[in-house]
This record gives sequence, structure tokens and C-alpha cells, in this order.
Amino acid sequence: MVDNQSDTFDIGGELTVHRLGFGAMRLCGEEIIGPPEDEESARDVLRRAVELGVDFVDTADSYGPGVSERLIREAGVADETVVATKAGLLRNREGDWLPHGDPDYIRNQVLASRDRLGVETIDLYQFHRPDPDTPFEESVEAFAELQDEGLVDHVGLSNVTVEQLETARDIVDVATVQNSYNLADPEGDYGSDRVLDACEEYGIGFIPYFPLGAGDLGEKADVIDDIAADYDASRMQIALAWLLQHSPVTLPIPGTSSLDHLEENVAASGIELTSDEIARLSE
Repeated sequence: MVDNQSDTFDIGGELTVHRLGFGAMRLCGEEIIGPPEDEESARDVLRRAVELGVDFVDTADSYGPGVSERLIREAGVADETVVATKAGLLRNREGDWLPHGDPDYIRNQVLASRDRLGVETIDLYQFHRPDPDTPFEESVEAFAELQDEGLVDHVGLSNVTVEQLETARDIVDVATVQNSYNLADPEGDYGSDRVLDACEEYGIGFIPYFPLGAGDLGEKADVIDDIAADYDASRMQIALAWLLQHSPVTLPIPGTSSLDHLEENVAASGIELTSDEIARLSE
């Protein structure tokens, strides 16, 4: 039986989770708008993830919007896992992701997310993306106030630079940062390699999304394929194994709507790359 063999990390110093989690974005319809064609299959994927030892699930109010959070509640896994959700992006039928960090909107969204998830307190509430039309400090202060009011346990950030992380840390205890990060592009759009260094220094969890860069691995593709062949593994499995071994604060959240892909992703937690392989992948 495949099970989650990743070690653990304490989010915010107290929420202990296996470092390999699950991202629930792909459980929605096309373009992450509306429900999936088979909602029961989506709920089965969530339940199976828990059976495999996954105890950290990441979602957002903008996934669906609202669909992913609702499916998590209906699958009955919110009480068995640490659930992280986000606010700060609006959606439309065209599939656009529109930054919206207005404090009043964030205060409204936390109430909606609590209701959809069926929880009194959100384990980890993340600011999805800074809004150029709203001062960053005002948005973060809204999250800090929600924590003070007991509506959320821990506060996280997403899509931020080191400078924005430092600004936020002056306002609230930041438990996690979620940025794009992968083998082919560790810098990302926000200097994610530097953000990861800062997270290591402060003991902040780093949640890397886009772990395979949509398959665009550039010069790394041949190296990954060579190593994958030695383990009879897929590219994704090697990329996930590298993320887990690259830093003790990384919390990869591969997402899928397929039970087979879910089990493949979880199996990656059992791959132990050698120091030489890690060096080759990290060059």
C-alpha cells in the first residue's frame, strides 16, 4: 500500500502535518470555474488522500469559486486534516484571476469560507496575492485582525517577495508562504529562491506550487528523465522528491483529480534521492 512517508513540519509552530500535502484546485471544472463533471469522484480523491496519510489540504475561495471548499466539507475531511484556504482573488466566467485585497472583502470572505468548509476556525488563512490597488499593509492587517478575533488560527501569504514578507512579519506572525517554485525556475516571479531562504531562516513553511512548471523543464528535462529511469519513477515523482529533500521547510501540495495520479504523487514521498542526484538536479 502506498502511504505518505514524508516527514513532518509544524505550521506556526503547532500544527503538525506531513510535509507532502494535497492541493485541491484541480477538483473544480475547466479553467478552475464551476464544479467538476463528477463531484463524487472529486470527493473520493479527497477521502483517498486522507487514507494515504495526507493531513494537509490547500484550497482557496477562488477555486470554483467556492467549489473546492464545499467539496472538502462534503468529503468529510476537514476534521481529519489541516485545511489551508486563501482570499484575495476574484474570478469571472472568462477565468481571469483578479487581485482584490480590500480589507472589507477579506473580512466577508472568511465568513463565507468558514461556512463552506464547515469549520468554526480556519487552520491557515492565506492572502492569495497582493493587490496593486490596496496598500499591502492594510490587507495583511485585516488577516491579523481575523486571527485576533479567533476566526483563523494562522496566517499565510502567497505570491510575495522577500520585501513583502518582511513587511508582513512586522504586522502578524507569518506561518507559511506559498509561491511558484520548481526545478526549472526556482526564482519564479517573486524571487522565490530568496523567499525560501528567508523562510528557512525564520522557520516559516514554504508551500511550492507549480512544481513541474507545466512540463517546461528546459535543460533539466534530460537530467530528471535519467534519474527517473533509475527509480522507475515519473518526472513528477522526481520533482516532488527533490522538493521534499531540497529544504526542511518545503510543503509541496501536488493536486490532481485522478486517484491514480494521487497515489503516484504520494508514492514520491518514499523516494530517497542521493546527494549526487540532488546536486545534479540543483545545478
